[in-house]
Amino acid sequence: MKIFENQKPLSFDFNESLDKAQISPNGFREYDARWLYPEEINKKGLEIFGYSLGKYISNSEGQGSSIVIGQDYRSYSAEVKYHLAKGLLTSGLKVIDVGLSLSPMVYFAQHHLDTDSLAMITASHNENGWTGIKCGIEKSLTFGPDDIKKIETITKDSHDYIPSNNGSYEFKKGIRDAYLKYLKGTQSVKRNLKIVLACGNGTAGAFAPDLLRSLGCEVIELHCNLDFKFPNYNPNPEDLTMLNDLAKSVKDNNADIGFAFDGDGDRLGVVDNEGNEIFSDKIGLMLAEYLSEKYSSSKFVIDVKSTGLFFNNEILKKNNCTVDMWKTGHSHMKRRVNEINALCGFEKSGHFFIGKPLGLGFDDGLRSASMMIEYLDHHKNKSMSELYSKLNTSYQSPTMAPFCKDEEKYDVVDEITNKIITDQKNKTKVADCEIVETNTVNGIRFSLSNGSWGLIRASSNKPSLVIVIESLVSNQEVEVIFKYINALLNETGKVGEYDQKL
Repeated sequence: MKIFENQKPLSFDFNESLDKAQISPNGFREYDARWLYPEEINKKGLEIFGYSLGKYISNSEGQGSSIVIGQDYRSYSAEVKYHLAKGLLTSGLKVIDVGLSLSPMVYFAQHHLDTDSLAMITASHNENGWTGIKCGIEKSLTFGPDDIKKIETITKDSHDYIPSNNGSYEFKKGIRDAYLKYLKGTQSVKRNLKIVLACGNGTAGAFAPDLLRSLGCEVIELHCNLDFKFPNYNPNPEDLTMLNDLAKSVKDNNADIGFAFDGDGDRLGVVDNEGNEIFSDKIGLMLAEYLSEKYSSSKFVIDVKSTGLFFNNEILKKNNCTVDMWKTGHSHMKRRVNEINALCGFEKSGHFFIGKPLGLGFDDGLRSASMMIEYLDHHKNKSMSELYSKLNTSYQSPTMAPFCKDEEKYDVVDEITNKIITDQKNKTKVADCEIVETNTVNGIRFSLSNGSWGLIRASSNKPSLVIVIESLVSNQEVEVIFKYINALLNETGKVGEYDQKL
């Protein structure tokens, strides 16, 4: 592709004059960094962040450590990468630039090139104006809260930063081809599958169609041309606008399945052959059932937003598999999968973490898609809707995100948690059922006596809360549980409009 052929090495000016550094502390989030650019972080701020990240890596891995960097297709991501790289060079790191990338391609490159660390410039599915940096040291793992806090501390002590070329820089070609070769592996698809790919004009459009065609699938592209203005909608496989557009295309083209990818290609959304959205946690359950037949006694990790149907699942129980529920967030989930040596982790947002021997442990939307293709290929003439119908029925809300200021959202969740625990003690009924259990590993997930549940947590990367509801009874019960949650939120006086409602 010309877009990759035309990429060139960066040329750095260490004498340019820049404005005073701006770095908002709100950008240091649970497991990565995200800011509005240039309002919350400017060019000088990016250099200081890069320098601080480099110092943190050097303190851990030694002077002269190596780092692989890449960026998504947003209009300003190359500029962000340039100033981040200047800071990394000033700290003395060996910087290896792989150019336009998906986040999982950079994770792969750390293995492929055996670098000490990584940094991916992306704001994923966030609206234009946002930038972000996903970074880490341990292979396949990104930083957790403690790492991010330590980097933030270094930035506060680095305002005497003077740019200088103390490291080395190399632009590395061919990583995209190596990554696609890794994804294809030895997979050979015997079934003639027609697949619609929705990329929302995000970076995945430069990767996903080529991969699926190499597997032998017929591919129908939906907004796969790269356009950093996102003229149709933000590439977010949880967003109903994107999924409804995908569903229409699947039906119009009589396709077998539809895949949606986010802006940096680490998440997957799925629509079946009848145009029905299947939430990613249920896709994860279908894959877990399938994989448990071949990999008995495996462990699977799910996040707190995921369906309760994972528990007491007859197929998983028959195959002696266990399910662990953990914190939402790609960094938290990756670490948990690694920590307990799980086969896979599944997050409702569409992050699937593929452990050995199926993958290298990181979240990868394209690898998740190839696993779904294998799943359909294995089941021969059965349609996606037929396979989905075999799951027990539950009724789920979309993932809803009401606005809440970054500096207030965690306190709001604590306040709501205390109220719900009080309601549990007082045997207050929700949808005619008592609250019988609360899980506070990440926000609060409260379960009712009939197995239905609701979740309230703080978003890790935006000024908002996250609300998810599942009923084992009806959509009407979902609405009743939502009214209970919404009333608690309104009482705080600190929660604003929802991005989407029921």
